[in-house]
Amino acid sequence: MQSALGIETATSIASVAIVAANRVTAERALPMRGSHARTVLPLIDATLEAAGIGLRNLDVLAVSIGPGSFTGLRIGLSVAKGLALATGLPVVGVPTLEAYAHHAGPRAGLLCPVLDARKGEVYAAAYRWQAGGPLCVMPPAAVAPERLAAAVRGRCTLVGDGVDAYAELWRRELGDAAELISFAALSPSAASVARLGLAGVATAGADDLAELEPAYCRLSQAELTLGT
Repeated sequence: MQSALGIETATSIASVAIVAANRVTAERALPMRGSHARTVLPLIDATLEAAGIGLRNLDVLAVSIGPGSFTGLRIGLSVAKGLALATGLPVVGVPTLEAYAHHAGPRAGLLCPVLDARKGEVYAAAYRWQAGGPLCVMPPAAVAPERLAAAVRGRCTLVGDGVDAYAELWRRELGDAAELISFAALSPSAASVARLGLAGVATAGADDLAELEPAYCRLSQAELTLGT
């Protein structure tokens, strides 16, 4: 029986879950209070205790790698790498928007996880559900919401905090063909991260800790400043 710890810190809600034999045995989530740095390790401890399993008894560590909050992603990945170095467990990086689409479940038409990227952009991707899960038809990118609306016209579902940030635009540009699901109604889940991590390690193996980095989809402000 394969088991995984999933870590999701790409948004304002930190989530940790244990999945064993494709069943969620425990999941805990908390909104960010200042920084996920103070939240993640206590959440992991609480989730392991609720699942009745020790960290070293797991098979895989799965972590959401973005796009999303730069700081949140760095914290989540740093915790996963630290735990891997302490235990020898393999780590798998899971694309945040793919995990979010997986959590949203089967939908008619396009399924678009949309996260508020600030600066007039959203982090977004588009998927179509098939028997095995979401199939990516538009890769993750930081785009203006108007460009995304033009690309996904027709029946579609949008989910995430980017739905709330640009609600009027989505309603105006997409009309009744779009189902808009707010962040409060459906936030990212570490259980989907764990499930995709288990699938990933079974098909492609673990990631190289030295090479595994967040997928930001754009430069940080610090990088932009240094580049000027």
